[in-house]
Amino acid sequence: MRDIRWGLPEERGSATVVMLAVIAAVLTLTVSGLLLSSAVLASHRARTAADLAALAAAGGLLRGEPPYVTCQLAARVAAANDAQLQRCVALGEEVRISVAVQAGIRGLGVATARSRAGPSLSVAESEP
Repeated sequence: MRDIRWGLPEERGSATVVMLAVIAAVLTLTVSGLLLSSAVLASHRARTAADLAALAAAGGLLRGEPPYVTCQLAARVAAANDAQLQRCVALGEEVRISVAVQAGIRGLGVATARSRAGPSLSVAESEP
């Protein structure tokens, strides 16, 4: 009797190579997804910290505190949200804030965000 073999002898082990390629592709996609998720999370954290810091500073301005005190308050609120205050400009009843948040994965970079708080322009223009 003849020995019946499925496939050619040269194809032996080709499934291993294909599986290694599939595993490498899945790992690459997983790592890419984690990097993207970390960047998106840092962006959201930066926007949240900027908004909260701007609102805190504007509240201080409305209470009559001097601009440097309101910027210190904004820096504390930003730090409480794991952000670093980069810029704070308080003029009249309006404050403009810029913050930076380090991404969760080292080497990925820094997410920045800006925010403004104060009365809306239509309200400010309508007052005598």
